[in-house]
Amino acid sequence: MDQQEIFTEDNTKKDFSHDWVKSSRFLFYVQVLCIVAFIFAGCYKLYEKRYKGKPDVVVPDNTLYDPKYK
Repeated sequence: MDQQEIFTEDNTKKDFSHDWVKSSRFLFYVQVLCIVAFIFAGCYKLYEKRYKGKPDVVVPDNTLYDPKYK
């Protein structure tokens, strides 16, 4: 079965700018895809810079609340 092309009255092929239903649907999906990608990238960056826990820091004895001197 041959594929039929849709032509307007002036015998030109319809494209993205002439069919507002398809173009608005396409732009909606592009917008949703961009928002999802932006949210995913933000979540990934937050996950990458997350708090990794209390570091093991050696505190000198003379700087404690009750200092211990030699």
